Amino acid sequence: MIEGVVARPDLWASYIWPAYILTIGGMIALLAWSWTAMRAAEKRAEELKRK
Repeated sequence: MIEGVVARPDLWASYIWPAYILTIGGMIALLAWSWTAMRAAEKRAEELKRK
């Protein structure tokens, strides 16, 4: 079974590209989530300073 996979590199390529896309998409989603959480925390901190 492994011999057939190694002999056909197109099977590896069809696995690797979606993995890269999922990884990059997940990283962008985490960056957006953390950025919005940071902005919300900064807003709450500013509101506490004003009181």
